[in-house]
Formats: sequence, C-alpha cells, structure tokens
Amino acid sequence: MKATLMLLTLLAALLLASFAALQAEPPKLLPAEWNAKRAGDEVLSTLIKVSAPQVKGAHDADLVLVGELAFVVEHDNDIKPGHGAGKAQYCVLTVVNVKTMTVERVVPMAKSAQAFANQTLPVGACFVPRIIQLNDATLRCFFVCEDQSGKSQSQAWYRDFDIASLTFAPDIHRVKLKTSDGIFDMQPQYFYADAAKHGFKQPAKAFGLYLLDAFKVIDGKTYLAINNFPGAQNALAMLNDARDTIEVIGHYNEPAERRLTESSVNRLPDGTWMAICRTESGDRNYVFTRSKDGKTWTQGEPRPFVSKGSNSKPTFDKFNGIYYLGWQEATRITDGHGVGRYIFNIEVSRDGINWERKYRFESPNSFQYPTFRQHDGTIWFTVTQGTGGSTDRIMFGKLESSQP
Repeated sequence: MKATLMLLTLLAALLLASFAALQAEPPKLLPAEWNAKRAGDEVLSTLIKVSAPQVKGAHDADLVLVGELAFVVEHDNDIKPGHGAGKAQYCVLTVVNVKTMTVERVVPMAKSAQAFANQTLPVGACFVPRIIQLNDATLRCFFVCEDQSGKSQSQAWYRDFDIASLTFAPDIHRVKLKTSDGIFDMQPQYFYADAAKHGFKQPAKAFGLYLLDAFKVIDGKTYLAINNFPGAQNALAMLNDARDTIEVIGHYNEPAERRLTESSVNRLPDGTWMAICRTESGDRNYVFTRSKDGKTWTQGEPRPFVSKGSNSKPTFDKFNGIYYLGWQEATRITDGHGVGRYIFNIEVSRDGINWERKYRFESPNSFQYPTFRQHDGTIWFTVTQGTGGSTDRIMFGKLESSQP
C-alpha cells in the first residue's frame, strides 16, 4: 500500500510538472526545421520594382490594396540616391496589378511649390506619404511639405484619389492635429507644445513631424504612431472617422538620452499597448515601451529577442491573430558590405511575449523600411532597396498567403 501511494504521488508530481512546462512553453508557431533565411530568400526572389525609371532616390513607401490593384505611395527624387535631395523630393502614387505583377500607372501626387485648385504649396520637400482607403470609390493620401532648414513650420496635407479614373482630386487640404489644448494645423509646434506639457524637455524642431506607422484598425478605431524625427518625439495617435484629424493619445519619449524616434505600435492580447522604438544614441538597439491605457508609457528598455539592432524603422503588425515584428539588424553580412541596412528580421508571436524568427532578409541591395498589408488572405509589402545599402528604389511583393 505504501509503495502504491508513493507511486501515485510521483505520477501526480510528474503530471503537474508536465502541465507547468506546457503552461510555460506555448506551442511553437513554426516547425523545428524552419529556416528563416531560406524563407526570406524565397520572398526576395519574387520582388518587382515599382519606382519609375527616372527615379534616382526613393524611400519609405506605404500601400493599400483594392481588388486586383495595389496602390503604392512613395517619395522620390530624380537627382541622387537617398532621400536628402531637399526640395527635389516629390510624392507619387503607383498602381500595381497584383495578378500580373506589373506597374500599370504612376500618378504624381505633390511636389515643391505646386499650385493646386485651392492652395499652392510652399517651397520644400514633399515627404513621407501615407495612404488609407476612405470608401469603395476613394483613397486618401497624406504627405508632409517641409522646409528642412527649420525656418518655417512644416505642414501635413492630404489629397484624395479616385479609384475608378485613377486620378487625384485637383485640391489639397491641411491635416489637423488634436491635442489636449485643442485642434490645430498638423505642425511640429503644436505637437511639441503638447509633449512639453507632459514633461518633454528636448529642443523644439520646426520640421520632421510625420504620420509614421499608419494605419491599424483595432476595435473599429484607426491608430497610428506619429513622430518628429529630428526632435526625437513620439506618440500613439488616432485618426478620426472623417480621416482628416490626428488625435494625440499619449507620448513616449523616455529615456530621452537614447533619442527614441521612428516607432511601431500595437495592442497586446491583455489590452496593453506596446511600441518598438528606433534609437539614435548609445548602442542604437531598439527599445520597447508599454502602456495600459495608451496615455502613460513605461521607460523604453531593450528585449532579449531583439539584439544588435540598427537605427532604422521597425514594423509591428498583427495578421490572423499572429503578431509580426520586424527590425533591422546591424550584423555584418558575408559579402563584405559591412554594417548597414542589409539584414531585416521578422519575429512572430501569439502573445507578444514568446517570439520565433520567421523571416531573415539578407540582401546586398539593402532591405529597409518595409510596410506590410493584408488583403484577401495574402500579406503584401513594399520595401526600400538600393545598391550598396542606399535607397534608390521601392520594391513590391508577397510575403505569404493563407489561401491555397
């Protein structure tokens, strides 16, 4: 009897230990033999160029998909690689047929000093375009026009695009910014004033305020991260139903000495928010900050699954209940190009806590600033590439599909 009791006790202990192990280690998303680099190589082999032939420099595209068409917005210049061409920077919309994987049309959106039906833009770079679908007939495209010398306040604008005719409306409109002080034109001075009320102490900048991590619909509301890049200033924000006003929810800028910049944000299963932030000082690895309400955020701290990060824009999406977190790695690659934006990793997770490496992109032509969008069961994306790590073209392709 005593031996039997001991045996039962031992079996119970083993069962409890097994249960605890299962609780501590959730089922894997990827098979044991999964090769992230091979998966990345397969995706890279199918990309197509969408930047026009005359483009010398391109960067930071966004996209939406409607039916069989992808609508890609990017900022370009025809002078030199990169995105430091000042007032020569302009924005365009490119129409891509996803069935034939061909570019059907390139439509100019905005350029320095352009005269529209109702407004003439000032002299300045047209920068960081973003796009959202308003309804079955219309897309709304956002961009910033800025004097990068800092002598005047930059302004965010929007222009509507008709899907049927593939043409832009003749007019443009100012995007508004809603802060705790009221509703203003979307300019850096008002974003800065709101942050300063909440303890931000870095110097103000007159340009560099962008709709950065746009757009994510969560419980029927549209969220995004906004950023003043030269000011190292960030916030979770919400786009209103009229799609013309950005409301600041909460700022996250600490630790200030790390100079947090371009971030990507999402909400976790427990209802808390998490942002992954690029940093401009120190080791330049990414830091993570969390918030229970989107208003008050923790100090940014690194996480073990993201190491050797580089100062480049991350991504943080959720598709089919799975989180996809992308980040730039500064590790040298084997062809001798050295540290640069050549390596981009994508981790996946069910809970935002346990992560697995699904894709590793290693490209001698760089792989940076991707944007991912899901449409009809397929995840499509744009990415900035360039010879020698530069930024001279936008590529488009398919990441994966849940359809047979």
